[in-house]
This record gives sequence, C-alpha cells and structure tokens, in this order.
Amino acid sequence: MFTGIITDLATIAEVAQGQAAKRFRLTTAYDLKTVDIGASIACNGCCLTVVEKGPDWFLVDVSQETLDKTTLGVWKAGDHVNLERPLKVGDELGGHLVLGHVDGVATVRAARDEAGSKRYTIVPPKEFAKFVAAKGSVCLDGVSLTVNEVDADSFGVNIIPHTLAVTTFGSLKVGSRLNMEIDTLARYVARLMQPTS
Repeated sequence: MFTGIITDLATIAEVAQGQAAKRFRLTTAYDLKTVDIGASIACNGCCLTVVEKGPDWFLVDVSQETLDKTTLGVWKAGDHVNLERPLKVGDELGGHLVLGHVDGVATVRAARDEAGSKRYTIVPPKEFAKFVAAKGSVCLDGVSLTVNEVDADSFGVNIIPHTLAVTTFGSLKVGSRLNMEIDTLARYVARLMQPTS
C-alpha cells in the first residue's frame, strides 16, 4: 500500500525481454541496501516487484496484462518514472491510500498555466468517470491529487511547482497518457450501492 507521495524520479536504463513479457531496469537514488528482492515499489502508480538489484538500479518483470492495461507498454530507455516505496505502519499518510493497482489509462485534454501552478484537464476511461468527485482524491502516474472540478467526461487537477519539479508532471503535454487509480473508498461505495440478487 502506498500514499501517492513520490519519493524519487527514476530513469529507465534498459528495456528487455524478461521472465514475463518485459523487463525494465530503473536507476534510482534509493539506497538499494534497504530494498529486499521481492519488495514492492510503485512505478508510475503500478505496484511492481524488485527481482534483481545493484548499487543504484533495480529490475522489475512486467506481465502482458500490465502492459495492456497501463502506460508501461510504451516505456522506453531514457523515460522518467515516479517512484514510491510502500507505506510502513506508523508512517505519515501525506496523500491518500493508494493500492498500486491501475484501473485504466487517462489522457491529458488541456493544460494551462495558472498563477505559477499548472492546471490539467484529464479525461478518464469512460467506465471510471463516475468514481471521480470534486474535492475527492485520484492517483495519476502514482501521484496523489485532489480533484478540483468534474465535468461530464473530464476532471481538473492543479499541480503546484514543487510537484512539477519532482515528478513526471513537469513534462506532461496535451495527449499525454497517465496511469489512473480511482480512490479506494469510491470503489467500495460503488460496490455497496450495486443491487444484490
């Protein structure tokens, strides 16, 4: 489980065939001595397992299912990736509870500067639009964000300069695709509202 607070901006050093569909080598500023083989790291919002590591890099294997349902299928060497290590009991919960289970891929429809920040209009996958609420939470590429407003088929988020500097959001443009995880609370409320037979 994660919080959506990014703690490193990694770089994809290599993309190769792995034991699963693809294997990625990511370089990181994390102290890899404190990361066990088999540990989870959220990479652009996807919970992935460390299968090998070195002094400043780690490898993850990614299944075809993950490649099909996320933006990982188009990752290439040189791309930057938002990283977060799992939440520990007692850690500060600065964002919101994030599972690292991507629901679908959203798209940036519009971007504009706004008093030093950047406001993005995001189009979610149609089936997940109902889970997004104004002043609620959403996770995009692993970043916990507050939803500013919701329209019929889109929603807005405002990204402060700090977040633009320490995440991949600084390089977003119209047409960029983002891994989206809906708020866990919204998921369970929707399930409870479904009629039972």
